Amino acid sequence: MKRGRFKAKPGPTLDGSEARMVEGVPIAASGYKSHITVDRRFRLIRRFIVTGAARHDGAQLPRLLNPDAFDSRVWADSAYRSKANEEAIAAAGRRSMVHFRKPKGRPMPGPHQRANRARSAVRSAVEHVFADQKERMGLFIRTIGLGRATVTIGIANLAYNFRRLIWLEGRTAPV
Repeated sequence: MKRGRFKAKPGPTLDGSEARMVEGVPIAASGYKSHITVDRRFRLIRRFIVTGAARHDGAQLPRLLNPDAFDSRVWADSAYRSKANEEAIAAAGRRSMVHFRKPKGRPMPGPHQRANRARSAVRSAVEHVFADQKERMGLFIRTIGLGRATVTIGIANLAYNFRRLIWLEGRTAPV
């Protein structure tokens, strides 16, 4: 449950003012999110952060930026597009390849549509990591507490990297 957040229910106002009475119905949010940085060349997980499901994705980007990365571009979906994140990417000396958001109530401009399509081809590699963990590894978090979830996801990330490393070495081994 999100702490301190409640749904406003229609009802009588307090003392005739504009404020509405708020009943104690907490907003439900369950689960955890795994935010990862993947090496574009080898598709290895370089950094990860685990947060509660109620946290916003975009706030995690500055902590995910890898100063040791060879590629100067940062690829991410539209949830990570914000002014603060664009500034953090620029301050790190990187180039933003974050997806564009569709304007509210209007169609997506053609150049943004084409840019998003091109960016999706690269960004899909990250989605393959999540699919591999979910399908092949059967990753499903059944813990209570962020610390335990972080350890569980961290071990799954290590296992993924080991499997990926074995696959990469098999491709380069002399026959």
